[in-house]
Amino acid sequence: MSRMQDLAEIQSRTLARANEATSHSYPPERRLDAAALTRFLDRRTFAVIATTRANGRPHATMSSYVRRGTTFWLPTLSGSVRERNIQRQSSVSLVIAEGDGNEHVVVIIEGPAEIVAPADVPADVAATTSTNWVAVWFRLEAERVLSYAEGVEV
Repeated sequence: MSRMQDLAEIQSRTLARANEATSHSYPPERRLDAAALTRFLDRRTFAVIATTRANGRPHATMSSYVRRGTTFWLPTLSGSVRERNIQRQSSVSLVIAEGDGNEHVVVIIEGPAEIVAPADVPADVAATTSTNWVAVWFRLEAERVLSYAEGVEV
């Protein structure tokens, strides 16, 4: 299986287990195939990352990301709210979106994240950002993938 097929396979498994509302919201004719998922995710560099605070409230913020297969690497500052959240609860959602109205694309990635020291991040990933401010990285493994495109060619 190719690396781009991996995300499409995860999407297929996600939707095979989805309830009726989710399946209806992400109909087959609107889902991105393997090649479109790869093109879209690799041309984008920012996502909204959602984590859970200690009191159960959601926390969402923008983050850059680097994708390698089904792994998403996100740089951050030490002591950030999202770092503390991930230390307590590793479940993370990423939302990568583009466009508005009847011309838009969205990909949602969910999975566990772990905190990784900069020295332990692959060199090709670390080289994608100015590391003078990055104190920690999150390594998110995609376990769920949902995608939707309307009115745009991806």
